[in-house]
Amino acid sequence: MTGDMAPRRVLREDRDGLCTLTLDRPDKLNALDNATFHDLEAHIAALEGETDRIGCVVLRAAGRGFCAGADLNSIGEVPDKRWKPGIVERLARLPQPLVVAVYGVCFTGGLELALAGDFIVAEAGARFADTHGKWGLGGEWGLIQRLLRRIGLAPARRMMMTSRTVEAEEALALGLVDILAPAGGLDAAVGELVAAILANSWHTNMATKRLLRETDGMSLAGALAHEHYRSPGYAPDWRERIAGFARK
Repeated sequence: MTGDMAPRRVLREDRDGLCTLTLDRPDKLNALDNATFHDLEAHIAALEGETDRIGCVVLRAAGRGFCAGADLNSIGEVPDKRWKPGIVERLARLPQPLVVAVYGVCFTGGLELALAGDFIVAEAGARFADTHGKWGLGGEWGLIQRLLRRIGLAPARRMMMTSRTVEAEEALALGLVDILAPAGGLDAAVGELVAAILANSWHTNMATKRLLRETDGMSLAGALAHEHYRSPGYAPDWRERIAGFARK
């Protein structure tokens, strides 16, 4: 772990059930070094046990863009190659819905982080690319599988095999981006989505996220059986919610 006096690469702020994680290495366009992954790992470990007080997580960034990708200077410094992929997988498996707020560049390792989210909200002018091929590197943090599942084989293959840059409008059309905000409107768009998520039952949202993950790739019959037997049932406050609706 990074020492207590080391600068934080990922900042955390909690407010009204929302946890905001901010990549905070703006002088390097938030390039992902080992210290960033140590910080992410610590935050994720905490959030996994805080489902009673955190109902949604936003991952965003400071500075001129979301993330330029992996810090090329730190590649090969980690003896266990499973460490970083494992952290990205834990990020994707957070119990809480994860919203990723993107502006500026979202390249390669940054795209791998974004694809771990349940929702990607981008601002006009955002740019996405997978540049592994430029450097002769392999996508090891889940990009190949997650990009394929998000936008389909043909466009994913083209992005990966050409390292082409995809502008925000095309990313929306491809389904890479869920919501496209106008220039200067990213905070408002993220806030509106987060408010809707938090107003919903956290119990239901987390169960839905888990069941979607667990049934991915199953046959319909198998997925229906899994959903039936693995459903956690009603939320603790379901009676109050229905009573509140009836009073309206």
